[in-house]
Amino acid sequence: MSEMLWSVVVPTYNRLPILQKCLAALEKQTINQPYEILVIDDGSSDGTVEFLRTNCDRYPHLRLLTQNHAAAATARNYGIDSAIGKYIAFVDSDITVNPEYLQAHTEALAQGEKVYSYGRIIDTSNLEAPDSESVSSVPFFTAALFDTCNLAIGRKWLLEAGKFDTGFFQYGWEDFELGMRVKKLGLKRVTCAGAIAFHYHAPFSIDKMPRLLDLEEQRGRMSIIFYQKHPTWEVKLMIQKTWLHLGLWGILTLGGTLNDRTLKPLLTWLCDRNKSEVAMEIFRIYMNWYTVIWMYRNWDKESKLLFNK
Repeated sequence: MSEMLWSVVVPTYNRLPILQKCLAALEKQTINQPYEILVIDDGSSDGTVEFLRTNCDRYPHLRLLTQNHAAAATARNYGIDSAIGKYIAFVDSDITVNPEYLQAHTEALAQGEKVYSYGRIIDTSNLEAPDSESVSSVPFFTAALFDTCNLAIGRKWLLEAGKFDTGFFQYGWEDFELGMRVKKLGLKRVTCAGAIAFHYHAPFSIDKMPRLLDLEEQRGRMSIIFYQKHPTWEVKLMIQKTWLHLGLWGILTLGGTLNDRTLKPLLTWLCDRNKSEVAMEIFRIYMNWYTVIWMYRNWDKESKLLFNK
């Protein structure tokens, strides 16, 4: 049997409908090399494990791993430790990929020994056919340092960097923080135009606003951990803890006057007219303000709670 070239690491938690799309796409890879799909179930309660065990014949490349509910960092580390492939591709369970995904990343990683590759990410709210979104031929760029939506890297570099830090116990920044350590190893990021990830987001609705703001608060809290580990200007720019960001989002929201309460009538009107994507982009402006102002108001208090200072 040939040496396993790829291990695709897919952490999941209560995402069975889109996970099925994710796995179906991963089973259609055109690459003529051995690969495995490691699904790490993080304690789902929606029947994910039962479905995968019952329908394992649909997914011949699948290896199912399970753990008690922890966090994405813990699940990805479980996948890294269990992987037998030379390379690891990270695909979140709300992602579907094109058939050339693994082949494209293989060619990108062949550019050098100390490289990792990232591909294009297309947002979609089409659950039935997430990969039906149009893909621009214009070259793409992302400021994301280490985005696990569409990223591939040699397994040995993940082990040398120390894998994901499980101290990130809430939403946000654990991938970027690992990216900082990968960068210190001298690895360079290369573009992989042929690897396309379609990132599913449920359509925006008014009832999702409290959950979205809770995630932004979690992101703000994890920003403190991120900066504690890498206290640099680069990280400050990433987490938006600068006077520039405070001023920018303050201007765009009129100092927070445009918020979840005052924007609700407009957002409701847009959603009622099937303009949920527009509503989401408008609300995203306030979400950025919410995160930035939350950090400025809670940084010292949360730092003491997190680090017992």
